[in-house]
Amino acid sequence: MTTVTDLYPSRGATEVSIPRRDPVAWGAPGTPGPFSATSLQAYERDGFLTLDELLTEDEVAVYRKELQRLVTDPEIRADERSVLEPQSREIRSVFEVHRISEVFAGLVRDERVVGRARQILGSDVYVHQSRINVKPGFGAGGFYWHSDFETWHAEDGLPAMRTVSVSIALTENHDTNGSLMIMPGSHRTFLGCAGATPKDNYKKSLQMQDAGTPSHEALTAMADRYGIKLFTGGAGSATWFDCNCMHGSGDNITPFPRSNVFIVFNSVENTAVEPFAAPVRRPEFIGARDFTPVR
Repeated sequence: MTTVTDLYPSRGATEVSIPRRDPVAWGAPGTPGPFSATSLQAYERDGFLTLDELLTEDEVAVYRKELQRLVTDPEIRADERSVLEPQSREIRSVFEVHRISEVFAGLVRDERVVGRARQILGSDVYVHQSRINVKPGFGAGGFYWHSDFETWHAEDGLPAMRTVSVSIALTENHDTNGSLMIMPGSHRTFLGCAGATPKDNYKKSLQMQDAGTPSHEALTAMADRYGIKLFTGGAGSATWFDCNCMHGSGDNITPFPRSNVFIVFNSVENTAVEPFAAPVRRPEFIGARDFTPVR
């Protein structure tokens, strides 16, 4: 059995804060791709990069129609890959959409999307996770502050920070309807959270995160150091962000829905091992064990 050194300890008795030990942009300088050299420098500095118009209006209409089909399908609702809001029982997220839907599978393979992931990670990539997030108006819950890498390292066994996410807006992102917030520069500090991981933690954490949640003191210190950036923009805009960015989103109590498709690309040179701080692996629809490169 291969032994992998744990560079990012978490879920122990105390909270820890350590500098990042991995590159941010893994590709060699000057590597051709959809991003310009200037854009990659901004990504490396801030941990994220936004494009205002990744998709056309016609493309957005296609993906929005497919999202609506999925969230109204009784079979999808009953599937374990669907997560419901605790109070309203409306669909909150549907995981593994690139396997459920050929429409979203096509988006994953789109060179405007996967090409940027390859350029950032400096290798072929596979999909570690995909989902649609649905935030209907009047009370959809937010996602509390967290680093995705802390969870993917602790519970899925991703060894290094060689993973990038893209959130593609399918509705307007206002400053009032629960849009994404990131602390710029926070990707350079790893915050290892305190507390053990319960068995089958994912069943609770997908609705309301508990294990892997930073303390108020740590979040205050990070916000004081890095600030908070709120992402607004039209349908079709997209934000790529590093796996270790501290981010979250608020509840949506407005009448205006906010929905997006969320794709996580991991390097084929950073495939998952056993979890570093959890008793068992999460299901494959949350943390993939099929490392086939996206073509």
